[in-house]
Amino acid sequence: MRTHHKSSVLAAAAIAALSLGLTACGGTDTGAKDAGSASASQQSSGNASAGTTDNGTAAAGEADQTAAKSGSGSTGGSTATGGTGGTSGGTGTKGSTTGASTGGKSSAKAPACAYGDIKVTAAKADEVPTEHIVLTATNTSGSACTLLQYPLIAFGPIQTAKDVPAVAKSKPAAPIVVKPGAPAYANVRIALGGAHEDNKVVKTFNVNLFAPEGPAEGSIVVQAPAGGLAVDEAAAKTGYWTYELRNGADEF
Repeated sequence: MRTHHKSSVLAAAAIAALSLGLTACGGTDTGAKDAGSASASQQSSGNASAGTTDNGTAAAGEADQTAAKSGSGSTGGSTATGGTGGTSGGTGTKGSTTGASTGGKSSAKAPACAYGDIKVTAAKADEVPTEHIVLTATNTSGSACTLLQYPLIAFGPIQTAKDVPAVAKSKPAAPIVVKPGAPAYANVRIALGGAHEDNKVVKTFNVNLFAPEGPAEGSIVVQAPAGGLAVDEAAAKTGYWTYELRNGADEF
């Protein structure tokens, strides 16, 4: 009886130990599975979060690149505006320069010089015998005026003197505008230098000016150089008023 009871007790203990071992093994497997699942979930969440962050950064980067290309950034816009301003300034400067350069042309609209505005003097050319004289017209008025065409010269009484014709090649491109105190010139041939020319000695002579509609009223009396001038009215010719005498155009 004692032997049988002891065996029964040992068997029961063995079964209990086996049951505990199986329970322990089963619990360990479940825990591992649960832990693995949790780790996988965390990894998925982490990946999802990382993906969202990467996408946001990429989107921001693309937006910056788009803004840079379009020049819509505040810096780009300021630069563009500054460039336009600089160009406008250059144009303005250029416009001012053009206005200054055309100022002289605008002054060509100055009224025609009247005989009271101009003083005319005569000088012999450096030649023997004297064939030419140079007339100098000086503006003695207080404002600019325009010398139109050429001097109307009368070597003798105005009513009877022969008109002295002008030489076309001496005509300047534009009317001559003389400022106050400024001169203009005209070359005049008075003779051909021949020994037997039909010359007459002139101590004074008259110069008239042109107005827009024709000869102006009033006559300027010019004193001949010392000794007077031996004038051949048939050979006399005059050049146009010019700012300065020009070789070729004023030689006749």
